Amino acid sequence: MIIPSLDFINGRIVRLYQGNYSNKTLYDIDIFKYIDQCINEGLTHIHLVDLDGCNNPKNRQKHILKIISYYRNKITFQVGGGIRFIRDVEDLLNMGVSKIVIGTIAIDKPDQFKKWLCKYGSDKFILATDVYITDNNDSKLAIHGWKTITDINLESILDKFIPYGLKNILCTDISRDGTFLGPNVVLYKNLKKQFPNIMLQASGGINSLSDVCLLKKCNVDHVIVGRALLEKNFTFSEAQQCWQKE
Repeated sequence: MIIPSLDFINGRIVRLYQGNYSNKTLYDIDIFKYIDQCINEGLTHIHLVDLDGCNNPKNRQKHILKIISYYRNKITFQVGGGIRFIRDVEDLLNMGVSKIVIGTIAIDKPDQFKKWLCKYGSDKFILATDVYITDNNDSKLAIHGWKTITDINLESILDKFIPYGLKNILCTDISRDGTFLGPNVVLYKNLKKQFPNIMLQASGGINSLSDVCLLKKCNVDHVIVGRALLEKNFTFSEAQQCWQKE
């Protein structure tokens, strides 16, 4: 399915260019009107990202919870950004969030993430794998709001968590994110081929309906779309129709 993404800094919707906090676009739109419009077009799921929380976990935004509270009986939420502690997980689950997106903590403290998978159920989590593609075409994981490129390979981290029930991943090529350069189709094809049972969400670089069609042909399960919807390259309804036709 198509899942719109809303990224927040200081209560405003933004898009970063390749994850760079100093290179961001602010969108002066009414958040509730935007979500209402998408619901009118058939929206059932939405992706919320707390970029303040990504940059500083102590600065997690409480206003996102207002959005969740208002729409919790209408749509399904997946939420990420700065989630580091068990209380963060429980707060979001108690608010009615369907899936929690975990990135940095799974890399920094893998044993903790394994415990969460076992305690709350793997269906409650999405592992955010933000990757930097090296000159040798290796997929190295980026953490701490993409400021740190690790030596950890994407495939190795999936091998680590799948035995603990990991089902859902969100994979982003950070060189494409917010750029309109198109998605990294090769990355997703290879990932789905190697891990066919993983539910794969793809994000980064999506510019047109043809990009959406390409991802569907790669057997991607869901597509996260941010900037292209905010800048009206296409509507949610058009993207969903395109997805369903393929």
